[in-house]
Amino acid sequence: MRRPGPFRRFPLLLALLLCACAPRLQEIGPPVETPRLEQNFIHMPDGADLPLRVWEPWDRPAEAVILGLHGFNDYSKGLATAGKGMARRGFIFYAYDQRGFGRAPQTGIWPGEAQLIADLRVAAQLIKARHPDLPLYLLGESMGGAVIMSAAVGSDPPPAEGLILAAPAIWGWQTISPASRAVFEATAHLLPGMTVRPTGVRVRASSNRAALIALARDPLVIKDTRVDAAYGLVNLMSSAFDAAGKLERPRWLTLFGAREAILSRDAVNSALPHFKSLSPEQGRLAVYRQGYHLLLRDFIQYAVFDDIAAWIRDPTAPLPSGADANAEKRSID
Repeated sequence: MRRPGPFRRFPLLLALLLCACAPRLQEIGPPVETPRLEQNFIHMPDGADLPLRVWEPWDRPAEAVILGLHGFNDYSKGLATAGKGMARRGFIFYAYDQRGFGRAPQTGIWPGEAQLIADLRVAAQLIKARHPDLPLYLLGESMGGAVIMSAAVGSDPPPAEGLILAAPAIWGWQTISPASRAVFEATAHLLPGMTVRPTGVRVRASSNRAALIALARDPLVIKDTRVDAAYGLVNLMSSAFDAAGKLERPRWLTLFGAREAILSRDAVNSALPHFKSLSPEQGRLAVYRQGYHLLLRDFIQYAVFDDIAAWIRDPTAPLPSGADANAEKRSID
């Protein structure tokens, strides 16, 4: 019998190597404690404390409550501008550090999609219990939007009157070439702990230069990303991409900038028909001509905040900025 040559052994060797290493997930204990909402943190069932920020209107009774989820490698401080802006418009705004980010436990280690969704469910339930007479809305920026989308179409969605998705991360495996996926899969399994820092890539995330400088200087914003964390993010974004075609309840408002440069424009344009397909009573899509990825920090942020406030008050009325009319005839160029 002819012995297999070295190249015939390679697929078997590769399979063994892929099994030997695996993307790391956070080690999270069982649910043994009663969750509770404190002034500066949310105490989770496993005992973890997720740092919390709250902004409240000071000149009027609150109309509604918004729970915000930040983007990848960011943390709750990234939603401070949105929190203050919505508080000025009469809304209570909560934001917490999701696991693996900011001051939350095990910074830099991916917690897993299921855990991010479970944390959102607990946080939403606790906040709703604190404000039982006010409608609760979930707002997600980028990765935060992907978490909310995946949670909303699950078997046990968090309580919410509506979803606000600001440039939701929907760049999943469905829009990545097979060759790129193979390289990514191999790297995530062979070198899961390797970190990467984007250099030499000139993409613009916002029109607000001061906000970008603040991000770069903030020590709690992750700069060196583990490969397996990025791999986990793509899995989450794949779930969010699939969820785009299933969003029916509760109603939602999706916001994109026409100058989006962080997400794949092909991925966004592939998902836009799903967002456009439902009636205004179910969902509303807005595209801002001068908007970038970080819409909540752009120079157009005030128009975005006005649109969010107007949509919460009347989800069927045209948005003040006209960005919903733009969405009918625009793709992300």
